[in-house]
Amino acid sequence: MNKLKQANLYRSELIPVSGKLVERYNKCLKTLGFKETKLTSFSIDGMGWSPEIAEEKNNMHYLNHGEANLHGIIISPLQKGKPVYLPFHSFDRDMMQHIFRTHGSKINDITRDSAICIDFDQDIDVFYEPLDVLKYDDISIGFKLIDNLEERQKEQLQLVDKFRTDNNFIDEDIHKELLESAKTYGDLRNRDLSLHPLHYTTGSFYTRAFGGVYLLRDFIQTIVVFENEKSYKEAIKDTVHDVLIYHMEQPELVEKLKSHIIIECDLEYMVTTPNYDRIKKFELYTQLKNPEHPIKEILNRKLLFKSYLNKIDLESRKQVMGVELYLDKLEQSNAYKIEDMVDQSMYFALHQPHSSLSAEHRDLIHKLLINIAPKDVLFLYWYDKEQFYKNYETWDESFQDWVIGTIRNNI
Repeated sequence: MNKLKQANLYRSELIPVSGKLVERYNKCLKTLGFKETKLTSFSIDGMGWSPEIAEEKNNMHYLNHGEANLHGIIISPLQKGKPVYLPFHSFDRDMMQHIFRTHGSKINDITRDSAICIDFDQDIDVFYEPLDVLKYDDISIGFKLIDNLEERQKEQLQLVDKFRTDNNFIDEDIHKELLESAKTYGDLRNRDLSLHPLHYTTGSFYTRAFGGVYLLRDFIQTIVVFENEKSYKEAIKDTVHDVLIYHMEQPELVEKLKSHIIIECDLEYMVTTPNYDRIKKFELYTQLKNPEHPIKEILNRKLLFKSYLNKIDLESRKQVMGVELYLDKLEQSNAYKIEDMVDQSMYFALHQPHSSLSAEHRDLIHKLLINIAPKDVLFLYWYDKEQFYKNYETWDESFQDWVIGTIRNNI
């Protein structure tokens, strides 16, 4: 991952945490019912998740109480607008933006000397079966300050009132109590520490629960897509819910998404796009065996690309160039069938979210499509970074260089 880090493509916007902030973070963990970290320094994302603590705890989702109960931590106003690097739901970043948009000024004040624990409550204590994800609707976002600061503020204000009553201003015990409170918690008299609960309404989304589930419910009919085969097999036993259920690898899924006007594919247009160029180059890379030149050069230099394209066997060449071959044949006769000439995964990779979709839905469908056919390295980086990082480590070093250059040229 060093090359990705040097190119600022690997969790480059994490916020460093050390000193007093570590103590506050640990208090949040304890308040939320988690064990404290033993680390003296680490980094966090916009939601308060830390890759170093996740590694320490050997639990990537250490801020969850099961799959149905998600939490967050705010210890710095610098978290505003920062990425959520391991979202459990596709809408997690939207919820954080909602929090900072509503309570931004209060967060700035509170995090001067305190920290905020966040509870994302969808009114589901535990998931029991895969289609429980259909229960996601309105999420209540609640807040709690460490050290029960709101209670300490009430106590301090009561002490002030007591101090001002009758002749209590000469009472040394009250003086002492006020000073101790001020030394411990600061002057809380004029601070607004009240963070009222917020609400977030979900539409279509992705969740990591049950091994990964896409819930598409803003279209003609609700569609549930499972990444995990075991969860899928359990879900299809359901006879109660009126939904369409698919596994990610079912070819019928793509046709259903097209018929529901969720995705589309115009091959004549797609072959003119940078998307197709990236996918074709990825396909050639997968077909090369012991090349004499670095992969990066082969993919970047047109003459080398053609040279190696002609060196691979005929079937592999058809795998790479099947789309263009099909379109050429189609000009001569409409008797040719796409499934006979174009590799299925290549065809799936060239689908796009339907042009009628909103920006929010387009992002979600891009993520679904790149999971179905992960051949566009740029889109994989944009829409599923964790999968990108996993795949990246399996790639040839020179191909990694080409991928980094491709991403940097598009951001």
